[in-house]
Amino acid sequence: MNNSFTVADIKMHSDIYTIISGTNRPGSNTIRVAKQYLRLLEKKGIPARFISLEGIDVNNRNDGLRLLEKEVLIPSRKFIFVTPEYNGSFPGVLKAMIDNTDIEKVWWGKKALLTGVSTGRAGNLRGMEHLTGVLHYLKMNVHHNKLPISVVNKLLNGEKDIEDEATLKMIDEQLEDFIRF
Repeated sequence: MNNSFTVADIKMHSDIYTIISGTNRPGSNTIRVAKQYLRLLEKKGIPARFISLEGIDVNNRNDGLRLLEKEVLIPSRKFIFVTPEYNGSFPGVLKAMIDNTDIEKVWWGKKALLTGVSTGRAGNLRGMEHLTGVLHYLKMNVHHNKLPISVVNKLLNGEKDIEDEATLKMIDEQLEDFIRF
């Protein structure tokens, strides 16, 4: 592996990453996958922030949401959304959070990576497409490599992280692509 860095590499790694677990459901598979993404980024030497929507009131523009904007969302340049499939789309709580933020300051011109999770066989493909449409409307650049993770309940196998080699390889390739994006 080449350990030399160019000016472009230094700029690339100065991006502030934020991973958003796109549900408020306690103890969800989504939060487990999102936290695994956090650990995988950190192994690559890339610090990231983490947002769980559990316990956050996103239904209106309140002091807690403003603080989240100021301290995490506005400074972030790259977002990784890990979203479960809810009724053929993505969770309303994620949409409510987006809708109640200052969209120009928080989202415009920034980059997004999408990972869908489901216990079914499509890995939330439709939900990722719906979220892509919303993010494009917000003038975000959505990375082309959207990863659907199907049968996530079997891949997590109880309390463990995803250990399936093929899935881990796809996640690693997706993250490497997004780091360069």
